[in-house]
Amino acid sequence: MTVFGATGGTGQHLLDQALAAGHHVTAVVRDPARLRRADHPGLDVVTADAMDPEAIRESVAGRDAVVSALGPRSKGDTSVCGDGARAIITAMRATGTRRLVVVTAGGHVVDDGDGPFTRAVVKPLLRRVLRGPFADFVRTEEIVRAGGLDWTIMRPPRLTDGRSRPYRTAVDRNVRGGIMIARTDLARAVLAALADPATVGHTIAVGR
Repeated sequence: MTVFGATGGTGQHLLDQALAAGHHVTAVVRDPARLRRADHPGLDVVTADAMDPEAIRESVAGRDAVVSALGPRSKGDTSVCGDGARAIITAMRATGTRRLVVVTAGGHVVDDGDGPFTRAVVKPLLRRVLRGPFADFVRTEEIVRAGGLDWTIMRPPRLTDGRSRPYRTAVDRNVRGGIMIARTDLARAVLAALADPATVGHTIAVGR
């Protein structure tokens, strides 16, 4: 598999777990020095701009799956997820690679999985505070859905660096009361979705 965003909080856990499970992983990064497992025999490290389809084409060619765990590095990064998804999908379509899992978030979505307080108070507040990132997530999901690939969108709530704990998932709706999840558990959920054909064409919400 190929992982974008491999030096981020979730991406590092995803690499650790995928390598421990015996997967051969290609990590596409800007700064290889930020990888803590760079010398692992099952890991290929490619330094490239994830926003450039030509630069990443060989990194996705022939892979059984691609994961995007791209995320903003600062408040000013309000297009990185959508721009990255567009470039990745372009490269995948050019090489015939079809399986794609993209991590966005659950905060921008209000649906039947949310309780009354979350719908009326929490989500509207989050949309005001995180207007830029949430707009990027909306655009990312539109791009992924229109990309013509075998996609799954993962929607976590607030991410923490806590220890692994049991978590819940919901298909095409938010997890009731799932207000947070550890990054290590989000990585577990991503790998589980990759292995489950039933998740193709669906959003998977995760939360404790």
